[in-house]
Amino acid sequence: MKFGIIGAGPIASNIAKKLVENGHDVKIADARGIERLEGKELAGTPVSVEEVITNIDVLVISIPFHALPSLRSIMDKVGEEVVVVDTSNYYPQLSGKIEEVENGMVESVWVSNHLGRPIIKAFNNFLAYTLEHHGTPEGTRGRIAIAIAGDDLSHKQIIMDVANDLGFDAVDSGSLSDSWRQQPGTPAYCTELTKEELTIALTKANKEKAPFLRDKVMEKLAASGGTFTIHDVIKANREVFNS
Repeated sequence: MKFGIIGAGPIASNIAKKLVENGHDVKIADARGIERLEGKELAGTPVSVEEVITNIDVLVISIPFHALPSLRSIMDKVGEEVVVVDTSNYYPQLSGKIEEVENGMVESVWVSNHLGRPIIKAFNNFLAYTLEHHGTPEGTRGRIAIAIAGDDLSHKQIIMDVANDLGFDAVDSGSLSDSWRQQPGTPAYCTELTKEELTIALTKANKEKAPFLRDKVMEKLAASGGTFTIHDVIKANREVFNS
């Protein structure tokens, strides 16, 4: 398959690396300009953001949540047949408060509205370290799963198959309007669960409590003085949701 990736952070670069390792054709771009990729060790071919959207099957967008509306003009040129994946998460501490989301709009719905097209929500409920180091072959006992939401069933199945290629089981978490169940502040978020565990966790999510629990996890990690590990992040999330 042919992939375009906008973004070159930890999630994007690890997706690119694993896709290339699995024999896929990958182009990668930085929305701020191709010069931003100079000197970075990246899998795939560095291109401009205009070129990254051409002749592809899947477009993965992995940039900060608040920056997504800046892509609207380029998204208007993406073919309707292209599967568009968003990996972002909303943290008001990082992006500033966004009124529509604060008032209850599902994060991914906000993204879809601003990009002007349907999206698939994926690769947002686990950490870059997990993506890089914890993928395992299909059928491995205890294999970590990721949640994938969207309204187009065929597009969603394509990304579920991609997740399997990258080393993770996939759980269909419902429509885009249901994707809040895998947002920060829910039991499905950054807790490294198996397919069976993740399926249950998605049903236990509480939309009203999610922002409070998200911030509570941030507070726990901040209390460590900024020196925390991947295991600390997973532990903090699990403790908050089980308290």
